[in-house]
Amino acid sequence: QVQVVESGGGLVQAGDSLTLACVVSGSLFLIDKMAWYRQGPGLDREFIGIITRNATTDYADSVKGRFTISRDNAKNTALLQMTGLKSEDAAVYYCNVSALILENLHWTTMSAWGQGTQVTVSS
Repeated sequence: QVQVVESGGGLVQAGDSLTLACVVSGSLFLIDKMAWYRQGPGLDREFIGIITRNATTDYADSVKGRFTISRDNAKNTALLQMTGLKSEDAAVYYCNVSALILENLHWTTMSAWGQGTQVTVSS
């Protein structure tokens, strides 16, 4: 099994920066993609960005140029660096991990979500 834990959320002012972390733990796994999503009050979960194992990234238009995703494969960690935060960025931010896990001598693909971390932006 794989566990995903996000951290780093908090209350910031508009224009501030904040960095979220996603840490993956477990045994016998290999992380492929790590993605960030967010869900604001009364809204659907929204894709923010993704990073592949070889550090290729892609972002939603709403955050392009302001948010940056990086990862450390040795530490099974991804960071979401957010700058120029706006009130509309306030949401619960989730990390989603796509990985291969070894079960019964077979590699199996799986996806796991963290519990989310709250980002609040005051204007």
